[in-house]
Amino acid sequence: MRRKKNARYYQKGFTLIEILIVVVIIGFLTATISPELFNRVSQAKQTTTRNQLDILKLALDNYWLDNGHYPTTEQGLQALVEEPTIPPLPINWRGPYLEKKIVPVDSWGNQYQYLNPGVQNTHRYDLWSWGADYKEGGSGENSDITNW
Repeated sequence: MRRKKNARYYQKGFTLIEILIVVVIIGFLTATISPELFNRVSQAKQTTTRNQLDILKLALDNYWLDNGHYPTTEQGLQALVEEPTIPPLPINWRGPYLEKKIVPVDSWGNQYQYLNPGVQNTHRYDLWSWGADYKEGGSGENSDITNW
């Protein structure tokens, strides 16, 4: 005797309920993981900017050792990659003082700010990034990253 085969048994594909359950699970995972992922990206940008700031500070100190002074505000950080032509001219420029021969930008694509003599560091220079919002102050990703 032959049995009648159950037609439902041989249907292929997913039911609407199964698809909805998968969509809900994916939505739940996305909602719980995304904020943490974005927080990690923000932290990585801040850490990268701090590290670049440290590299710039080392380059500025090397410039000072060679020339007896830091670049002026007018000469700016460009003095680390090109010999300044604006007085006071360096007496023993041995640059470029940055390996890639370009002045880096912060993690948000903005120029680092340089002031000599500094307002915060009156005997040296002030060096900072405005953070993600490119404005003074702020918190989190928008907080300023400074050498003081």
